[in-house]
Order: sequence, then structure tokens, then C-alpha cells
Amino acid sequence: MTTTGADRTTNGFPIPELATVQRRGLIVGACALALALLGGALNRSAFFQAYLLGYLFWTGIGVGCLGLLMLHHLVGGRWGFAIQRLLEAGVRTLPLMALLFLPVLFGLQDLYPWARPEVMATDALLQLKQRYLNGPAFFGRAAFYFLIWIGAGAILRMLSARQDQGTETDRITRRLQVWSGPGLVLYGFAVTFAAVDWAMSLEPHWYSTIYGVVFLVGQALLALAFVTRVAICLADRPPLQNVLGAGQLHDLGNLLLAFVMLWAYIAFSQYLIIWSGNLPEENHWYLHRMDHGWGVLAVILIVFHFVVPFLLLLSRITKRRARLLGAVATGILVVRFVDLFWLIVPALHSEGFHVHWLDLVLPVGLGGLWLATFAAGLRRRPLLVQRDPRFAVLADAAHGAHE
Repeated sequence: MTTTGADRTTNGFPIPELATVQRRGLIVGACALALALLGGALNRSAFFQAYLLGYLFWTGIGVGCLGLLMLHHLVGGRWGFAIQRLLEAGVRTLPLMALLFLPVLFGLQDLYPWARPEVMATDALLQLKQRYLNGPAFFGRAAFYFLIWIGAGAILRMLSARQDQGTETDRITRRLQVWSGPGLVLYGFAVTFAAVDWAMSLEPHWYSTIYGVVFLVGQALLALAFVTRVAICLADRPPLQNVLGAGQLHDLGNLLLAFVMLWAYIAFSQYLIIWSGNLPEENHWYLHRMDHGWGVLAVILIVFHFVVPFLLLLSRITKRRARLLGAVATGILVVRFVDLFWLIVPALHSEGFHVHWLDLVLPVGLGGLWLATFAAGLRRRPLLVQRDPRFAVLADAAHGAHE
């Protein structure tokens, strides 16, 4: 069977499915977006609500991949080498998401109260925040966030490519570590401010100092679940067949468990602090997310975002069997979307539970373009790092233990 060089992994094994994913992603994405544009002509506000929901979901995977990639380069754990190329492919989607941020410009007044002149003219509190919450500053900060994310990702990918060439591998490994340390700090600040701008300012009278951290951890969990699911899909073929064994799956399962617990801890801490303070300007955010049908989603999040994955991931069997771990990762992906829906849509529909068909079609459309870009990025590089000295040591140790 003949294959192109772009479809070859480290040891020359073809993965033609990547080209299929890329092609189908483009087709599905284009069709769904065309249908969504038709729906947007009939209901403008529903279109931009669904667009923001889908945009935050898929951007969260790309940004989360960047954070996990820097964490991997910083600590050099065994878990990261099997998914490093997947993380890099996820980071490659960020230029696309920067471009797809532009349509939000046209829906600013449909989404954010502070963007409506008639609201600003009568709201004294929003007038005090006007220097920060205004259109030019909003998009200027967004450009700065993407500059940080795309720039950091480009540096890490460039150094990784030079490492694959086999020159000064130890020196390049140290440079990857050096860049990842401050990079994680900048990444954290950018994610925090982006969460405030893009999601929290949907309700500009409310604020939470933990809100950005909730988003940061949620994005990391989302990205980890996604790359775990993809890695498991590729685990039965070379070269991942020789690397992604029960031990690596166990490590990924432990990481998923850690992020599930961390998300639950931070989300509950925010709830506990606001509820114990019982201040009207703070607790209204939770009140209208627990009444008029929204409380059902809150219960779903408690059960399926924490209790169920926590209990499943405690089991050694779940973490060492690819099929079971893949099912848990898929469930986390679904419930992460539900969490974003619960965070965003009640801000726009406080009168009661509301779902529009565009809330499903637009995320599918954006997801098709995102997956096509991800597959294209994954085809550009071998599926495994080639000359990272840390990976060589771990591989030799694993081979010796196997013998």
C-alpha cells in the first residue's frame, strides 16, 4: 500500500485515517456552518449564543493542549511522550481559532450587556467598568491572549522539530524546560483574563476571583480527555502500539482523576464562598442557575462531572484497559460541553431553561473545522518524538522491564 510522506509516523507506518478525518471534518463543518448561517438569518441572538458556546469548547481544547504540553516539557513524565504529538497538533489549531474569533465582533451587542449603549447609559456600575469593558479593549486583549498562546506554541514546536533532527538534543531539552516554566505563568494569566472577558462579562455585575481558575482547570481536563481518547484510538497500531501500554494508560487515567478532583474542589470552593457570604450581588449567579429548569444541569454536573468519573477512575482496571478508559474520556468530553452550556446560556436566558437547535449545530460546524485542522497538524510530524533523551531513557527502561 502506498502512502504519502505526510501520512507516515516515526517508523514509516501509514495512518490513512487521518486524511479521512481531515476530509470529513471539512465537509461536515462546512455543511453545519451553512445550516447555522441560515438559522442565524432567522434568529441572530441564538446564532451568536451558540457560536460562543461552540467556540469556547473547541478553543478550550487547543489552549488546554498548550498548557499540558508545557507541563510535559517541564516535568518530563512518562505520560507525556505518548501524547506529545497529539498535544502539538492541538496547539496548531490556535491560529484557526484566532481567526474564528472575528465573528464575535458582529455579535458583541447580542451577547454582552456592556456593549449596548442604551444599557451603559442607564447603568452606573457598568459606567465605572467602561474603561475595561468596551469593544476596542475587548478585542485588543483577545489579540494579546492569542499572541501569547500562538507564540508559545510556535516556540515549543520549533524546538521539538530541531530536537527531532538529532543535533544538541540535551541542550534543546533544557531549552524546552526553560521556556515552559515562564510560559505556564503567562498561559495561566492569559486564560484567566480570557475567561473573565469572554464568559464572566456576560453578567458584568457579577464577579468571582476563582472563575478563571475554574476555566483553566476545565480546559486542561477537556484537552486531556480529548488526547487520551485519540491516543486510545491509535493505540492498536505502530508506533503507539509499542509505547502506549497499560502503564502509560494508567498514568493518563491518574491524570484524568487528578484534574476531575481539582475541578470539583475549585468549583465547590467558589460555590461555598459565595453561598456562605450570602450577598445578593454575588449569589444571584447561582440562584438563576438552580431555578426554572437549570438546576437539572447542576445535578448532572455533580453526578457525571465528578461522582461517576471519580469512582470509575479510582479503579485500577478502568485505568489499565483502553476501552474502559476511552469510554470515561468520552464521557468527560460530553459533560465538559454540558458544563460550558450551564456557565454560558443561563446568562443569556435567566427566565428559564432554553435550548436552541443552533446550540448543537454550530458546535458541530466549528468542531468539523477544528478536527480537520487537528488531523492536518497531526499528519505533519511523526507520531512519536524521535530523539528526546528523556524518552530514550524511559523507553530503554521499559524494554528492559519487558524482557
